[in-house]
Amino acid sequence: MSAYAELAVTTNFSFLRGASHPQELVARADELGLTAIGIADRNSFAGVVRAHDEAKKRNIKLLVGTRLVTVDGFEVITYPADRAAYGRLCRLITTGNLKAKKSECHLSFEDILTVAEGQIFIALPPSMLSCGMDWISARPRASGDPVLDSRFRGSERRESTPSEFPSRLVALAEAAPGRTFLAGVHYHRGDEPRRLGLLAELGARCGAPLVAVNDAFYHAPERRPLLDVLTCIREKCTIAAAGLRLSSNAERHLKSVSEMARLFAAFPDAIARSVAIARSCNFSLGELKYEYPDEPVPPGKTAQQHLEDLTWAGAQDRYPKDKYPTGIPDDITKRLKDELALIGKLDYARYFLTVHDLVSFARSQEKEILCQGRGSAANSAVCFCLGITSVNPDKSNLLFARFISENRGEPPDIDVDFEHERREEVIQYIYRRYGRHRAAICATVAQ
Repeated sequence: MSAYAELAVTTNFSFLRGASHPQELVARADELGLTAIGIADRNSFAGVVRAHDEAKKRNIKLLVGTRLVTVDGFEVITYPADRAAYGRLCRLITTGNLKAKKSECHLSFEDILTVAEGQIFIALPPSMLSCGMDWISARPRASGDPVLDSRFRGSERRESTPSEFPSRLVALAEAAPGRTFLAGVHYHRGDEPRRLGLLAELGARCGAPLVAVNDAFYHAPERRPLLDVLTCIREKCTIAAAGLRLSSNAERHLKSVSEMARLFAAFPDAIARSVAIARSCNFSLGELKYEYPDEPVPPGKTAQQHLEDLTWAGAQDRYPKDKYPTGIPDDITKRLKDELALIGKLDYARYFLTVHDLVSFARSQEKEILCQGRGSAANSAVCFCLGITSVNPDKSNLLFARFISENRGEPPDIDVDFEHERREEVIQYIYRRYGRHRAAICATVAQ
């Protein structure tokens, strides 16, 4: 039995486009016995975190990617082969978001070429495509073609023409030789053998071999009605008026290895290529770790040394001689030493210094900005001595293990509330101190 990896999967994190949760898609791919599944949301990595969590529970490889869509409608699924390529791809998407208004991402084809190093490209042909002397309908417009996309209507942006696609495919192949492919999707129409054959010929001429994908937008056929509803919401129309904006069938779901092999029986290399691509992608979200700023660390000191100096200086202020004649209580001294040792072992010193930096700024203003650390940080003697929290550990029996645990394998959560009327002052300080290219307001999606 042949193997197959689905490399074109859109989740519901491509808002109003995907109809299944990332974890549903990963679970279904595992049940179908696929070698791997590639999550590639529209100009975003939003869906890969939940997909990663689900894949860790299962025996299936996850490819972390994105579906880059330019302002003129060119689409290419992109997978970083390593950590460095992932970083370049993240910066590209960030730049595109900064150019556009909320919920849009403005990318050009030239932008994509600038991050080609280390990327694996799977180009999706436009709805109409010129293959030499032949014009073929390469894919239905209902699959999300910008021609029918309300987000592009009324704009002065130029749409790429079908005749441009081959030259762009060549440019991609030259920028990423051996790592550029042409997506072939079976649309269950009468001309599929001829259409896929022409695509295979085009890919061979352009240096982008054909790879089989199903361009899945949901995990199972029964989600197709939901996709229709989402499409109508996106296009601001009713089901009755949607027409060709809706998918013509319910085939955009994950398919088994045998079903994909049957559909691409005339193109076995396109099936095999999906597995080869999956094996060549070695990047995993598990490689990522928190990287904290160096700005709060003065020259000539390590982060740990500076943190310890600030902590012991703060301890002298928190436990003054007039209230503690014998100095810092022995149990607090032991606790501080234990906490600092663990912080050093886990390399969290810069994290604590960054939080201390923000709190110090707020409290150093001519008119102090009220702020208070809260949550499990109140369990920490170090946070108390740094002035982040106001809960004296000498007066409580709180467990430090609730705050930091070596076994938990993740950094502590230090929440700091700033008075809302002056929060903007703190935000602007962050931008000045750390740079707008490295600071951003983040949102969380709660389930």
